Amino acid sequence: MHPEQTTTQAGTLSPLILACLAATWFLWGSTYLAIKFALVSFPPFFQMGTRFLVGGTFLLLWVWWRRQKMPTLTQWRNASIVGALMLAGNVGGVAYAEQSVASGLVVAFIAIVPALITIASLPFGIRPSRLEAVGICIGIVGVLLLVRGDAFTASLAGLIALTIAALGWSIGAVLSQHVFPLASSFAGFASAMICGGAVLLVLSLLTGETFHWRPQPLAAAAWMYLVVCSLIAFSAYMVLLANTRPALASSNSFVNPVIGMFLGVSLGGERITTHEWIAVGIIVLGVTVLILGRR
Repeated sequence: MHPEQTTTQAGTLSPLILACLAATWFLWGSTYLAIKFALVSFPPFFQMGTRFLVGGTFLLLWVWWRRQKMPTLTQWRNASIVGALMLAGNVGGVAYAEQSVASGLVVAFIAIVPALITIASLPFGIRPSRLEAVGICIGIVGVLLLVRGDAFTASLAGLIALTIAALGWSIGAVLSQHVFPLASSFAGFASAMICGGAVLLVLSLLTGETFHWRPQPLAAAAWMYLVVCSLIAFSAYMVLLANTRPALASSNSFVNPVIGMFLGVSLGGERITTHEWIAVGIIVLGVTVLILGRR
């Protein structure tokens, strides 16, 4: 598919691109609340590990069924490194933090990831533009204000987990582009999901997590929803990366916090203070400036 095929003659986005945007905005934005609902019966590392193992296995079987090229041994090695950072570190940290921090604030904190990716790319000769640098500074100010709020001052463990989560995704994303490339397309993502899920299950065993073999219906439904989101939302993101401008493909970074906080307050019964709302607004502004400032 070529970029010009994604727009109509009137210049509007095609139905395919609109559907992909909706998937990355709403599905990814809603996963944070789904993680909270699943935590009732599924401990954080076990929840995320089984989610990625199941989703990754189904995706790899689909790749094999389509007779596409499977990952090589070197690519599996790369997948284990990238999966451990981007999935085990990031999503595992998010799930752990949500035991003590509201899901809306968690997604707001993670919104700083595009800024961290830009910073992590500096050693590889990728320099931010002036507008990107301004966006990074604004976003960092917003995060500093956010962590001084009641939620994070009351949960040091949650703050540490989210810091690891944000750094894990950022470093893993950069390394996957410059040092440890994955297999092409869906085979690469499937291998990263499987490896990340395996690391999370090892963490679950090492931390002594206990799993209820009769999960509550809402928790089980939330877990299944997370598996489906892993497949659909990332596939949509891949289509956006291949067929649209980077700013549009990354637009979920400033939309997800808004959706995540709205769902957390309306459906999750979470309480967010005025101070935290202001901090989130500053973070969203910073991420917006950063993405719009990309060349």
